[in-house]
Amino acid sequence: MLELLSPAGDTESLLSAVDYGCDAVYLGSTMFGMRASAAKFDFDTLKKGVEYASTKGVKVYLTCNTVPSNDEIEQLPEFIKNAAECGISAAIVSDIGSIALIKRTVPELAVHVSTQAGVVNYVTANELYRMGASRIVLAREVDIDNIRRIREKIPTDMDIEAFVHGAMCVSFSGRCLLSSFMVGRNANKGECAQPCRWKYHIVEEKRPGQYYELCEEDGGSYILNAKDMCMIEHLRELADAGVTSFKIEGRAKSAYYTAVVTNAYAAALQAVRNGEPIPEWAVSEVYKVSHRQYCTGFYFNKEDALQYYKDSGYIRECDFVGVVDSCENGRVNITQRNYFTVQDELEVLSPGKKPVQLKIPYLINSAGEKTEIANKATEKLWFEYDGQFPPRSIIRKPVFEK
Repeated sequence: MLELLSPAGDTESLLSAVDYGCDAVYLGSTMFGMRASAAKFDFDTLKKGVEYASTKGVKVYLTCNTVPSNDEIEQLPEFIKNAAECGISAAIVSDIGSIALIKRTVPELAVHVSTQAGVVNYVTANELYRMGASRIVLAREVDIDNIRRIREKIPTDMDIEAFVHGAMCVSFSGRCLLSSFMVGRNANKGECAQPCRWKYHIVEEKRPGQYYELCEEDGGSYILNAKDMCMIEHLRELADAGVTSFKIEGRAKSAYYTAVVTNAYAAALQAVRNGEPIPEWAVSEVYKVSHRQYCTGFYFNKEDALQYYKDSGYIRECDFVGVVDSCENGRVNITQRNYFTVQDELEVLSPGKKPVQLKIPYLINSAGEKTEIANKATEKLWFEYDGQFPPRSIIRKPVFEK
């Protein structure tokens, strides 16, 4: 069974991931997660999230993939007991001691070995299986031929999970000390400042204060800046190689990103299951979220295509301008998110659907007045429309670069 695994940095993202078609969602609680900025799920929030996901048949995996210190590891048994009581389906773990401790504390809880563990061969995978792991999340450095070799030499009931979309790290499987060294923010505790995205100069040791730009173009050269991964057109190849769970990166990203990318990959993966071509509209969708230049990572050994040296900025082709709250009696109720007008080329993306064009003559604002402009953040508006959109459908408009 092929699984689509989506990120959730907060409750809104979790709802988006579940509604837009994921099979499982991964998230972090207040401790032990590799995304400190996305540690939004205390146990009450986690329990509610699991309950909502379960109504749609979606599993919830909890990230516990930091490398704990002595003081931190002593808190893990109580933490994982509480998390298991919330109904999570698995813990994602990188530290060997944490794996052993979790299996002793909550033996029935599935353990998935994080990409932070750097699994690149079948011997390691088999040893982790003997420790109780039911899944390995492969290091991003593993190419498709070696995925196939690993699949052939590990137990058939051990899952292989691999990243298919999102940001990539310049370091080996995320084990990076650069952020800690430069600004005191430990990447391996989920606090990375992303210094790999910065612009650098060099200084000759006998000429302090004289900075020489590393320059290919007038804007400088971003020597460590990795492109984003996009494998939506290659899911069938990964499935044939033995990948069973297809993971989208992005716990620190918006609910809009989660919804759009999940919707696109859900359609693509369903096409793979059905033996059909991947829909062109689904491929187009991944360009409608903010992203860096795309590449296929290490899967096809094209290492020279991984870095983008000109800048570290994002490409943005669409603005998320509103979300549908409800539809009733020919009236669509929305919450505005960004500025738009009824003259804009609007479109609506609903869960499990391809986008459709939206034409409306006017809006009714929160004061009950007709208007053609939505320019107040989070204002409630409505318009008449001969059609239905489910709650949390997305309204967006194209961005025209100047």
